[in-house]
This record gives sequence, structure tokens and C-alpha cells, in this order.
Amino acid sequence: MRVIGGEFRSRPLKSIPGDTTRPTPDRLRESLFNILSAQIEGATFADLYAGTGAVGIEALSRGAAHCLFVEQSRGAAEVIRQNLKSLAAESRATVRQSKSTTVATTLQADIVFIDPPYQLTRDYETVLLALSEHPPKLVIVQHDIRQKLKESYADLKQSRTVRQGDNCLTFFEIPNLNLIA
Repeated sequence: MRVIGGEFRSRPLKSIPGDTTRPTPDRLRESLFNILSAQIEGATFADLYAGTGAVGIEALSRGAAHCLFVEQSRGAAEVIRQNLKSLAAESRATVRQSKSTTVATTLQADIVFIDPPYQLTRDYETVLLALSEHPPKLVIVQHDIRQKLKESYADLKQSRTVRQGDNCLTFFEIPNLNLIA
């Protein structure tokens, strides 16, 4: 696994042994950050269910001012810390070992990326509803193509869906902000 673009382009990232973590494929990450290119510079980014931290690190590499990584697994949180250290990016990041469903209620970020393990189907709605209480400018949810998300969660409304293979990226925004075309 490697960083796709930006400041840390082509730098390798440590992964988590075993099959408990499902990293976001390189091609899907590239599509995501091509879409976010105009919004990422200077943004506060949150990577929920962060796994190895690849998505949040990509955000930092492409100009995000700060990234909050939330990961429940102690081993995965340690891998994120090691990846940040190898890139000398610790000062631009916060790693919280916690449940994303808990952190979402108090989260303050411009852009939030949510990628729970696909079997945690209830977490999608729980986190989206928690975020809708104090909605960020943009929420992106990575999910299996068979996972159906609602059109809206309180003030957060679906604005776009990108499909690649078995994966989808669904974008939620507050109407009339029109961040993603």
C-alpha cells in the first residue's frame, strides 16, 4: 500500500496483518481525492474507522491542514501512528483509539470519511445521524454496492454516488452548499 499523490506521493504505508481490515483500494482513493481536489486544501479531515490511516494520510498529503484518525483497534491505531511517524506528519494529526459511533457526536471537521467494516450495517446510520446534529460541510461514506443508504439523514442529503467494482462512495452535504458537482 502506498500514498497515491501529493506531498507523500509513492511513499509506502505499513498495513495491518490479517484480513480484519479492508483497505480502501488505490484506485478508489485516487477517484475520491480527484473529486475532493478543490475542497481538501487547508481542510480539517476526519477518517472514521481509519484502519491503516491510508485515506486520512492521503488527505494530509494533498493539503489537509489536520486529520483526526478514529480507530477502535489498538493494533490498527498503532499502525496509523507508525505510518504518520514514517512521514513526519504527527504534528498534523490526532489519533483516537475509540469507537467512531461515540466520537461522531462531538466531531468537528470540514470533511468526514466513514468506512466501517461492511458487516457493521447499523453503524452507517448511527454515525450519519450523529453527524447530522452538527453537520460538517461534507461526509463521504465508502460502502458495499449492496448496502443501501438513505437519501438523507436529517440535514445531510445525498449529492453524489461513485461506483467502482463492489465499492461505492456516497457523498452527503447540506443542501445549497454545492461543494461536490
